[in-house]
Amino acid sequence: METNELLKKVRKIEIKTRGLSQNIFAGQYHTAFKGRGMTFSEVREYQYGDDVRSIDWNVTARFGRPYIKIFEEERELTVILLVDVSGSLDFGTTYQFKKGIITEVAATLAFSTIQNNDKVGAIFFSDKIEKFIPPKKGKKHVLHIIRELLVYEPDSNQTDIAGALKYFTNAIKKRSTAFIISDFMDSGFERTLSIANNKHDIAALQVYDVRETELSDVGLIKLKDAETGERIWIDTSDKRLRTAYKHKWNERQLELQKIFKQSGVDTVSMSTSDDYVKALMRLFQLRG
Repeated sequence: METNELLKKVRKIEIKTRGLSQNIFAGQYHTAFKGRGMTFSEVREYQYGDDVRSIDWNVTARFGRPYIKIFEEERELTVILLVDVSGSLDFGTTYQFKKGIITEVAATLAFSTIQNNDKVGAIFFSDKIEKFIPPKKGKKHVLHIIRELLVYEPDSNQTDIAGALKYFTNAIKKRSTAFIISDFMDSGFERTLSIANNKHDIAALQVYDVRETELSDVGLIKLKDAETGERIWIDTSDKRLRTAYKHKWNERQLELQKIFKQSGVDTVSMSTSDDYVKALMRLFQLRG
């Protein structure tokens, strides 16, 4: 991508997403994600009814009477964007590719983060960790993340969500808020998601295209798997095939919803033809 073209694209996304985060999401973000962690504040003498698990035994021993620790909500968050950059994101049949929606959603969340004086970082993943951008504050840092989202070319086309979650859990020690932004065309990440959500606060944002939910009757077509490169011919005029295709999509959606529910992860889905603003609002309302 030429430098001038890249700068124009970055600027266009900045204007749109920063405006959204300022005018729509600033208060919603603060309510939904602020203060999910707790930090030590002070000690005071134990009072009847206090939780004995909060007793500070060192202070208690020093003064000869029980004292408890007082905690308060953390005033600053660290937000990590776990962004799927696998081959299946280079697909779209309506307004834009899934990758384009993911870029705008990530940018909106990043601007919302820095407006609340929080840190934001990013992990790009395929079936490996493609890039890690450590969390920092500031507009310059967010613009760096957006530029990388626009120009980054992954080494692999395939997907490993479990691997990304393991890396995130190991790399980020402090309790953080994380957004996994993906089409979730993967499996076997249930346990890793639960473990990661016990340590951190995770939300899942699924991006899909309407043509992934059902086939149109357009006769014989050739399909290519963007992640494996496999090509097959299918006859979309076959009603049984179209029904089976739609049924498989619905089954997979139900399975994903079950995984997120069991892991305690809030989630929203959005298609490439949807207004992602409404989807983000639904997510924030879930957590309000």
